[in-house]
Amino acid sequence: MEINLTLILDLLGTFAFAVSGIRLASKKEIDWFGAFVIGLVTSIGGGTLRDLLLDVTPFWMTNHTYFLTTAAALAAVLIFKEKLLKWNNTLFIFDTIGLGLFTIVGITKSVNTGLSFGVCIAMGTITGTVGGVIRDILLNEVPLLFKKDIYALACIAGGLVYFGWIYINITQNITEVIGALTVIIIRLIAVKYHIHLPQMKPIQSK
Repeated sequence: MEINLTLILDLLGTFAFAVSGIRLASKKEIDWFGAFVIGLVTSIGGGTLRDLLLDVTPFWMTNHTYFLTTAAALAAVLIFKEKLLKWNNTLFIFDTIGLGLFTIVGITKSVNTGLSFGVCIAMGTITGTVGGVIRDILLNEVPLLFKKDIYALACIAGGLVYFGWIYINITQNITEVIGALTVIIIRLIAVKYHIHLPQMKPIQSK
């Protein structure tokens, strides 16, 4: 029986992003239903925009598993609330995992439609980042995408590595894992060592 690694990565990414959304929502004292909604839009936002751009039915409309996965994430946060609250990096870690997994899922789904590699990387970046942008906007936070940290660039780097391995005929499952790990590792290293792009400076009028 062949393992559908793309689906597994998709569901793991859904869980990770849902936890990041629910964890951030808990800081805003939102009720359980509100937290579920935040977790859901975090996990499906990027993929929904991707599918609309690809002119296909958004994935969550044909598979209720994504709702169940988000519910499982909410349950996990409620059950392990004390540990998660003490773990200061919870939001960052789960957001980073979701970013890496969703980026590669978005690229793979785009590749399967026959798009060029540049467009596929763009679709992967959209899949990985837009859900977090929606989450942050709903919770009145500055989206991570617009901060100085390496975020979208990690997605692009993961996409380039993905296509590099495809080019030398490595199997798709291995390529997906390596691509996702690339995004995650770059993000972790960038934050740990404070690597970031130069910030825009205010333009002073004369």
